[in-house]
Amino acid sequence: MLSSRRLLISITIFSFLFFGCKPRTPQLTFAVGGASNEVEYWEKIVSEFTDSTRIDVVLLRQPTDTDQRRQGLVIPLRSRQQDPDIFLMDVIWVGQFAASDWLEPLDSVVATGDVNLADFFESIVNQVDTYHDSLYALPVYNDCGLLYFRKDLLEKYGLKPPVTWQQLIRSADIVQENERITNPHFFGFVWQGAQYEGLVCNFLEFAASNNGGIIDSAGGIIVYTPENIRAADLMHDLIHKHKISPPNTYTEMKEEETRLAFENGNALYERNWPYAWALHNKEGSRVKGKVAAALLPRGHNGQHAAALGGWHIGISKFSDNKTEAMTFLKFVLSYATQKKLALNLGWNPGRSDLYEDADVRRKMPHLDVLKNSFDHAVARPTSPYYTQISEILQQNQNAALSGKSSSDEALARAQREINEILQRYNE
Repeated sequence: MLSSRRLLISITIFSFLFFGCKPRTPQLTFAVGGASNEVEYWEKIVSEFTDSTRIDVVLLRQPTDTDQRRQGLVIPLRSRQQDPDIFLMDVIWVGQFAASDWLEPLDSVVATGDVNLADFFESIVNQVDTYHDSLYALPVYNDCGLLYFRKDLLEKYGLKPPVTWQQLIRSADIVQENERITNPHFFGFVWQGAQYEGLVCNFLEFAASNNGGIIDSAGGIIVYTPENIRAADLMHDLIHKHKISPPNTYTEMKEEETRLAFENGNALYERNWPYAWALHNKEGSRVKGKVAAALLPRGHNGQHAAALGGWHIGISKFSDNKTEAMTFLKFVLSYATQKKLALNLGWNPGRSDLYEDADVRRKMPHLDVLKNSFDHAVARPTSPYYTQISEILQQNQNAALSGKSSSDEALARAQREINEILQRYNE
């Protein structure tokens, strides 16, 4: 009896000495949000990573709302907390976080050859992920504006997909006039004009396609230009002059309102993000099998342009597990993982080489249009004060859409207010 007790004590002491003194496996914290199915699939990705590397990863679930996700990262980063170690960022956060010195540079993974920048869209990496000549993030999911259209209606009226905005206006007017005989709720073109971030994306596309834009050649922010005024006038005229866009464009139309109008058979053209493709072609959709996608139109002597969106991965400068975080980053950016995200979530790959993958192309038949759009993608400013700049643009552009201000007055006022912010922070 005594010997058994001694044996038990000896085993207990040995176990404590062996396991208690054994170094703990580093535990990464990965912050990611989105729809429930997306977060659930990230759990599978994390599990595969742990099985192959023996590195534990805690998945920090963030809300679906983008602003709440940003705030959930800003608070720990601003207070220099060690967690989360690694996270996904909206494209407009990368420059802000890098300028705040919150991100770990990724130049080392490129220098060692662990990540090949040639596998990604060069223009996206240059516009979004590079700050002061250093690399701070890389794309996991690319996003940009697209033009959806009813191919059956264009065929019905002997029309072709528009290349220019004037072609879109003419064809939308023809189809709208005829379709309203049986559907009084039909409009030629629906897009996002409500006062929120989506309006900035739409304005950027109209401006860039008319040889304008928000960022000048020196990297400054300039909105009060003749090209931008003409673009803002065009947006206003689509609603009030040509009347091919609904009157509630500047009060209610965001992504989902636009999608539902198109999906319910009440529009010929729709500007939206790639996520709408699968929903338009799902069972029960009134436009299933009748939809095609194209580049957004260009202005006269202009070029095609699409506002750049998406999610990019980065590592906290304050992480206490940077080596393991780099390993996870490379895993997420790998061909195999990016392909799984494309096939299982319908995510547009951050890697450009996946756009030639046969399996992905079968799953996403609009891939060629997407790839072409990414080559024409235009990023929003990477200023650390972009949130304030965006609010100014939203308010003034929405005033121009509603007719409360002329485009000239609205953009002149926006420029003054933006300059005040930049001067305040010595930009």
